[in-house]
Amino acid sequence: MDINKVPMWLLSLELEDAAFLKNFVLTSGSLKEISKLYNVSYPTVRLRLDKLIQKIEIGDQQEEEPFQTFIKGLAVDSRIDLDTAKIIIEKYKKEKEKK
Repeated sequence: MDINKVPMWLLSLELEDAAFLKNFVLTSGSLKEISKLYNVSYPTVRLRLDKLIQKIEIGDQQEEEPFQTFIKGLAVDSRIDLDTAKIIIEKYKKEKEKK
């Protein structure tokens, strides 16, 4: 595949997330097998998959500005809470409208 044709959502994944996605595909999407592979509980794998899905959705939203995508990514990674992310994004949008 031509590097210029790689989807933006795929490029936005961290190496650890890409490895998880690869393992997910190689185990035919079996969360039970993934939990054995990573030696973690099924709920832990489910949570990891949910977060990966959110990251992919965020990376797929190309119409948003990079700053908004960055803030949403912080929320998905639990580095900031969702309410704080919303406040920051709204403040950013209002500041942009003033310009």
